[in-house]
Amino acid sequence: MAAVLHRTTAPTTASTARPRKAAAPLLGLALAALATVVWSGSFVTSRALHDSVPPIQHAFWRWVIALAAVAPFGARRAWRQRALIRRHFRYVLLASLLGVAVYNTLVNQAGLTTPAATMGMIMAASPVLMAAFERLDGVRLGARRTTGLLTACTGVLLLMGGGAGFGAGDLWMVAASCCFAGYSAQLRHRPAEVDGTAFLFTTFLVGTVLLLPVQAASLAVQGGFTPTPGTVLPLLYVGVASSAVAFFAWGKAIALIGAARAGIVYYLQPLCVAALSWALLGETVGGPQLLCMALILGGVMLGAGSRR
Repeated sequence: MAAVLHRTTAPTTASTARPRKAAAPLLGLALAALATVVWSGSFVTSRALHDSVPPIQHAFWRWVIALAAVAPFGARRAWRQRALIRRHFRYVLLASLLGVAVYNTLVNQAGLTTPAATMGMIMAASPVLMAAFERLDGVRLGARRTTGLLTACTGVLLLMGGGAGFGAGDLWMVAASCCFAGYSAQLRHRPAEVDGTAFLFTTFLVGTVLLLPVQAASLAVQGGFTPTPGTVLPLLYVGVASSAVAFFAWGKAIALIGAARAGIVYYLQPLCVAALSWALLGETVGGPQLLCMALILGGVMLGAGSRR
């Protein structure tokens, strides 16, 4: 019976291997788009909570919630792979520092003074840094993908150039985009033997621990915030959707299509943030901004459609 099953299933496996391989880029692009749309809401949340939840406390409780959301799936796997995680702990620490502890704290700090739409525009520059990091690492981007990057980047620069200039919050966002680009670029070096869910749980745990000292300092200096539906519900969104779901989707997208191609899709973020900030916060976007966003979208389509 085993021999019969082997003979009957082997051709099916061979015939499906190629379609699955061909579908991987499409799945990677879809996951990158999912993470981008969900993350767009986190910029709106940072802006919405700027006068009710201090930035550090916002980041800390976000990751506490994310850790609780991922724990049922990743805690046991992380425990089983604890020897591997210890072996690669320097890498885990770097990912936790850039992608968890520092990046989101900088975004929340920027939200104190910078409109959500502007935050999304500045963050759209991070794929250029992702591609630069990959190029330094020896990855060839290709002419079409490079053209898409430059086209979308031009749209971002024109969009920012038509505004009122840089402020303190904008500079915090520039620093955040550098952290996110570094986090995304180094994901391609994630140890293959470490399970993805275990890695996600571990980075959330380490990032939360890294935030503990500054959380204690924030409580001592600024005091806590009042838990209300207006503060708890946004924190649940960024903790579950923007952290647990989006980070898993982004990490999987990086593994499938690389940081440079996923970064092209990330250029859709200004469009998503502008739409959400208009609908939820009343921030307006004018005609010139819409034209620049069309240029960004054209670069996304050009670069995302490139072949390796």
